[in-house]
Amino acid sequence: MDIKGIANVATTLAEVGTSQAVSIAVLKKANDIQAESATALIEAIPDNKATSNLPSHLGRNVNTTA
Repeated sequence: MDIKGIANVATTLAEVGTSQAVSIAVLKKANDIQAESATALIEAIPDNKATSNLPSHLGRNVNTTA
């Protein structure tokens, strides 16, 4: 291998390393955004205090012949 070939390989390896680092950073940011969105959705679920006024026998059976 001549010197130009070695330099090209070294440059390519450096570019691939940088590209992977950027991809990992973007993936981590996307995961953070997704976690924030999931937390917001979970917090948006209303409390089920209205169902505490219902009789205790409701919601125990499912009609599968309807």
